[in-house]
Amino acid sequence: MKTLISLVVNGESVESAVDSNVTLLQFLREDLGLTGTKHGCGLGDCGACTVIMDGQPVNSCLVLAVQANGREILTIEGLAENGKLHPIQQAFVEKGAIQCGFCTPGMILSAKALLAEKPKPTEQEIRMAISGNLCRCTGYQKIVEAIQEAAKSIEATEAS
Repeated sequence: MKTLISLVVNGESVESAVDSNVTLLQFLREDLGLTGTKHGCGLGDCGACTVIMDGQPVNSCLVLAVQANGREILTIEGLAENGKLHPIQQAFVEKGAIQCGFCTPGMILSAKALLAEKPKPTEQEIRMAISGNLCRCTGYQKIVEAIQEAAKSIEATEAS
């Protein structure tokens, strides 16, 4: 039996009939073609599937699509505007915080949620915010530096 859901994904209203056991991750990737959200462990341990739901980072592999009904979802595809990278994305590139790239969308969205709540986070707060996102390539230091740089860039943009 399918359930009709209505949600906003990356600023656009979406309506779809979904099976009750379909995860938000499956819905985003398979129904909407938003493959930037990665399928990693499927258990909520790796953070590769992180999206922002109503301003909070969530593991989309643990959220059923029907639970997202009426919610606002931001995926990595919705972050850049008018072909211009978001300052967090730009900082990840500039600081070399991208290796294989598999964890990158989840890391960036976790950072986005953090910076929305704490525009000037400490290194400890950054590390805590990304603690649910596993990276096998970078050793995290460059990711932390990229988030620190993004915070400065966002602050400078808002000040001008």
